[in-house]
Amino acid sequence: MKRNIIITGGAGFIGSHVVRLFVNKYPDYRIINVDKLTYAGNLANLVDIEDKPNYTFVKADICDYDKMLELMRQYDVDGVIHLAAESHVDRSIKDPFTFARTNVMGTLSLLQAAKVYWDSKPEKYEGKRFYHISTDEVYGALELTHPEGLEPPFTTKASSGQHHEAYGEEFFLETTKYNPHSPYSASKASSDHFVRAYHDTYGLPTIVTNCSNNYGPYQFPEKLIPLFINNIRHRKPLPVYGKGENVRDWLFVEDHARAIDQIFHEGKVAETYNIGGFNEWKNIDIIRVVINTVDRLLGRKEGEDLDLITFVTDRAGHDMRYAIDSRKLQAELGWEPSLQFEEGIERTVRWYLDNQEWMDRITSGEYEKYYEDMYKNR
Repeated sequence: MKRNIIITGGAGFIGSHVVRLFVNKYPDYRIINVDKLTYAGNLANLVDIEDKPNYTFVKADICDYDKMLELMRQYDVDGVIHLAAESHVDRSIKDPFTFARTNVMGTLSLLQAAKVYWDSKPEKYEGKRFYHISTDEVYGALELTHPEGLEPPFTTKASSGQHHEAYGEEFFLETTKYNPHSPYSASKASSDHFVRAYHDTYGLPTIVTNCSNNYGPYQFPEKLIPLFINNIRHRKPLPVYGKGENVRDWLFVEDHARAIDQIFHEGKVAETYNIGGFNEWKNIDIIRVVINTVDRLLGRKEGEDLDLITFVTDRAGHDMRYAIDSRKLQAELGWEPSLQFEEGIERTVRWYLDNQEWMDRITSGEYEKYYEDMYKNR
């Protein structure tokens, strides 16, 4: 094999898209998918590639340092793409210890395993790469602002030359000061610092990326878009925090996977790259788009399920606005999003409606044992 790459969290939402892309695009790479298969890990996300000769699945906990070092040695690993993380803010508020363990200590375990193994090689770090995927939430929050008296959203121009609607004049840059506001974002910020420290202290060839909200197929249905698609399908209430005024920048998950591929191969060691869609939406507005799309595709009157919207008490420490400036990535590597949001959300809604068995297995809790047993028995 030309390369041997561990991808952590590869049975999860973003991870499964990255695994699929690498397995299909690089038949001369061995891809080792390391996943603990917690509640958000689902082997059904990868049934289409599980028999590929260059794909290996290993059920393991990234916090198990001895196991991580064993895998590095067993597969002669020269690259790590680290996506495994606890990622749901509400869960982090209820159980911050789990987030600290997985996101901080798990990352440290991987870093140390990579360092020890690569230090044992004659070429040491030459040709090696440790790529850590993080979040825009480490930067904190941006204000809803507007220039010259204009009410947001106002039109601004992205680096690609395309115009888009923005809800503020500021954007997160790679140099933006860290200011996390939730246990989740604090744990990711800490892991980012460890990754950079391993480069600065030991020379480990690291890269960090911070990405905006992802959407698309295979996302666990505790997240806003798949949760609401499923609730609309069953005509259940759609719980919206506060007044739904919070703003997020949305990126189609396959565009994120393409960015990860390009950065892993072409990005500069020790650099940070922001990945965003220049695609800001208020939560309440994106919910209305999802309702209208689901209603139309189910043959209902468009908008007839708007009355399912139910406003609930706002989340503690709920950041008002996230907005990524990905001009550095576009300028240095030429990456930019391939889909307009309207096309991406159409594809996303269609996928969930066409894969109701996948959704039903998850919402019933049946998937965890079913797919793990199915994998063992193959």
